[in-house]
Amino acid sequence: VQVVESGGGLVQPGGSLRLSCAASGSIFSIYTMHWYRQTPGKQRELVATITPDSSTNYDDTVKGRFTISRDNTKNSVYLQMNSLKPEDTAVYYCHVHWEASGIGYDFWGQGTQVTVSS
Repeated sequence: VQVVESGGGLVQPGGSLRLSCAASGSIFSIYTMHWYRQTPGKQRELVATITPDSSTNYDDTVKGRFTISRDNTKNSVYLQMNSLKPEDTAVYYCHVHWEASGIGYDFWGQGTQVTVSS
């Protein structure tokens, strides 16, 4: 499975960005998709999750500001980020997970940099 993120960049505090993640494979609809982020010297942290039935979950630090969504017709997941803060600056990674016959499969994208600064 190939996972490719896009949409990162430089934005001022209070601004918005929309990250996209495209994942290959004919079974995208059964993937659980996650967005993680990582800053230098820190562990990668889970930001948002969307399940195959489109249930969502968010880290407390982004609740009310970020929205994760998916489009199974485009094999894509999105992260709409509003009211961005300097502390949201990080490399954002898309993660794909699914299970089949008791085996878990995990794939990561290469990451996209988000910088929030004036």
